[in-house]
Amino acid sequence: MAEEFRRLYGAEPEGVWAAPGRVNLIGEYTDLNEGFVMPLALPHTAVAAVSRRTDGQLRLHSADVSQGVVQIGTADLVPLSDNTGWAAYPAGVVWALREAGHEITGADIHLSSTVPTGAGLSSSAALEVVTALALNDLYALGLNPAELAVLAQRAENAFVGVPCGVMDQMASACCADGHALHLDTRDLTPRQVPFDLAAHGLRLLVVDTRVKHALGDGAYAERRAGCEAGARALGVRALRDVPYEELPAALGRLAGESDDVRAFVRHVVSEDHRVERVIGLLDAGDVRAVGRILTEGHASLRDDLRVSCLELDLVVTAATAAGALGARMTGGGFGGSAIVLVEEADADAIAKSVVEAFAAEGRTAPRVFPAIPSRGAHRVS
Repeated sequence: MAEEFRRLYGAEPEGVWAAPGRVNLIGEYTDLNEGFVMPLALPHTAVAAVSRRTDGQLRLHSADVSQGVVQIGTADLVPLSDNTGWAAYPAGVVWALREAGHEITGADIHLSSTVPTGAGLSSSAALEVVTALALNDLYALGLNPAELAVLAQRAENAFVGVPCGVMDQMASACCADGHALHLDTRDLTPRQVPFDLAAHGLRLLVVDTRVKHALGDGAYAERRAGCEAGARALGVRALRDVPYEELPAALGRLAGESDDVRAFVRHVVSEDHRVERVIGLLDAGDVRAVGRILTEGHASLRDDLRVSCLELDLVVTAATAAGALGARMTGGGFGGSAIVLVEEADADAIAKSVVEAFAAEGRTAPRVFPAIPSRGAHRVS
């Protein structure tokens, strides 16, 4: 990274930083409703070599895109002004920092990422968080990881135009090696939960279906709006305030709302409850029982939220038929990845069964790899 930075910009970088992608173990679309999530960081990272500038120019380059250096004046950064493509994510962070009153006078940034794009593994959040961390260090802004995550979310919401919750950025900024992050997305209270699957003879597989999705296409926003409509109709600030035990009564009170709103409410309230059940099982050391909750969660995402697809359903069906403890889609859906909880001894056979199921359906072979709980954003050198 440093050598490529020197070739691009003719000087040494002031440092190199890394921020990971993530998978979400449980708690999907709950962050849009101030609820609970449990992501873990992946070993796949976005890496940035960065130096400050004093002339108000932002220069961006990606090793992963066949494009030269992108140059933008920091004063010219405009939210939602055709902000598409990879450069919008680091540029949006600079905009968000400046909007928050931090004096960012420019930067040279060279990026490279091993986080698969379009796979539901938060490649965009990794780009945002690594940029935010580097500029925080170089400009001595004094922001903590949670504050950096919120600014990165602001960049994606207001600059890029994707109405995501804060889970992806918090996972990238705050996860710990060997742990899952139990996060209350209302107050950002974190709890690092030990998640050593190898000690239990287990493995968590990620299956990237290679089906690409774009959350900016309106489907994500539609579900967010439906959840907010449900909360308004129930007279609560957010759906996390509806107790699971009161869900049947709440659905009865929504009789005048659309079927979509009622289904979205049912998913969110039951998904928050699934997060609570998983925490209880992990605390009790009953990790294998988490599998059936993953599969329950997939059914809710498929039937109530309707964010799954044929390939994601195929992963779950093939994996569970081959003996997996449980499986579900992870991330925003409409493609992307699924996770599969398996016995260590069965991992290769189950992965093979999934690949064979895709071949039998004439679909592109998925990519399968283990999810190893990894470190959050940090300075490399």
